[in-house]
Formats: sequence, structure tokens, C-alpha cells
Amino acid sequence: MITITPSMRLLVATEPVDFRKGIDGLCRLCRTHLGENPFSGTVFVFFNRSRKALRLLLYDGQGFWLCHKRLSQGRFRPLQGDQRVLRLAAHELQILLWNGDMRGAGCAPFWKKIAPT
Repeated sequence: MITITPSMRLLVATEPVDFRKGIDGLCRLCRTHLGENPFSGTVFVFFNRSRKALRLLLYDGQGFWLCHKRLSQGRFRPLQGDQRVLRLAAHELQILLWNGDMRGAGCAPFWKKIAPT
């Protein structure tokens, strides 16, 4: 079982991926396209072209997890950004997995500076 915790590093590829690729193909994309090490424990999120499905790739120290979710209705909403990869917080990934809109969720900021008293 995979548990998503706030201490995990979560990265989303913004460009669609060919889902005929398996673990090895996605690891190659992590290295070449995203510039990341797939063995680092980072959770990588990929979307297919139609945005009806997503995949999570994670190395847990013993092997890779490849999780696939396909929506029965609708599509995953596009993420905003001009970069190849975006960083997410754990609560944002949970919203994304439930096909929610992260922009309209009204979540507290990931970090905010505390003013001295």
C-alpha cells in the first residue's frame, strides 16, 4: 500500500505521456525529460493525452510501484504552468486523485512565514 505523506516529494509531468510505456519507459522519461532520478523516492505523476487517466510511479527502496487510475467519466483538469514538471503538496495530490479542482479547493498555503511577536 502506498501512503502519501506531506514529507514526500511529488512531481507532475505537465506534458502527456504515451501509456504504452511501462516502468522502464517512465523511468527513462524521469531521467531524460524531467531531469530527475527515479530511484530518489519521489512520486512521479503522469497523464495520458486524453487526460482520462493518470499514473503514479514510485520507488520504495525495494522496487517500483506503478499505479494507474482511469476515470469512468470526465477528464482530469489541466494544471497551470509553463514548466515541464510541477511540484505538488500531498493534499493537492489527494484532490487530484479524486478529480477535484485544486485551484477551487480553498486549501491553506503550503508554507507561510510567521511574523515575530
